[in-house]
Amino acid sequence: MRYLMSIMSTPESEAADYEVGPEVYEEMGKYNEEMLRAGVMLTGEGLAPTSAGAEVIFRDGEATVLDGPFTEAKEFIAGYWVLQVSSHAEALEWARRCPHPAKGEPGELRLQLRRIAELEDLEDMPEEVKEHERERRAEEGQQG
Repeated sequence: MRYLMSIMSTPESEAADYEVGPEVYEEMGKYNEEMLRAGVMLTGEGLAPTSAGAEVIFRDGEATVLDGPFTEAKEFIAGYWVLQVSSHAEALEWARRCPHPAKGEPGELRLQLRRIAELEDLEDMPEEVKEHERERRAEEGQQG
């Protein structure tokens, strides 16, 4: 099973004057190394703030592009990991190990954990489309 584990940010943590100490990066680096050694982390990256992004909205056959920051949202994906695990429980165990503020320290860390849908989960997808997707993924060396 593959899971997407997203680390969330807020408008406050995306602000230009928000600072993260070097110890946070060190702890996150150790966590990433632990997941790599265990063979569960397929990939992971931090994301630039929404001020450097864009949102594309499709409505009535038209695409509208809005440049960031995205002020109307309350939280954003700040980074992510893709995990390859044997169960939901294992994915949760890795999520619980993520570095976070200690008891009594200010701040909050929020993770979202979602299983990545496999082709077999997509019951409405025609079988010939699934087969074409399997072939494409095999050529690229991907799973799913």
